[in-house]
Amino acid sequence: MSKILKNNDRISVEELKEMSKKMFGNMVKAVVDIEKEIMAFDGELHSDLEQILIEQENSEPRNCWGFNFYPEKTGADFIEFDSMINLKPAFNNRSRGVEDPKVREKIIEIVKKYAA
Repeated sequence: MSKILKNNDRISVEELKEMSKKMFGNMVKAVVDIEKEIMAFDGELHSDLEQILIEQENSEPRNCWGFNFYPEKTGADFIEFDSMINLKPAFNNRSRGVEDPKVREKIIEIVKKYAA
């Protein structure tokens, strides 16, 4: 069941580990709205999570970026920027990654806000 984190919500690495076992074995998919600083996670597809943010939180697709948590890893390996929703040629992002370092840093900042 997908979840949205906002305001003072938190999720532990242990919770992410449990989720990863149920879904993909070693990862949890997530989408962050960098404008609203909210995050949806624990879905089968990044596009599903993006749609949840659009429908429930009125997020704009241009502000939604997909990534994967690897809760068994630490440091830079904890997050992988790889999602089809990141293909945003109109915003100069022509890959499944997040090419703009400022956007990557904003995503990391938001993840640190929620993931303990």
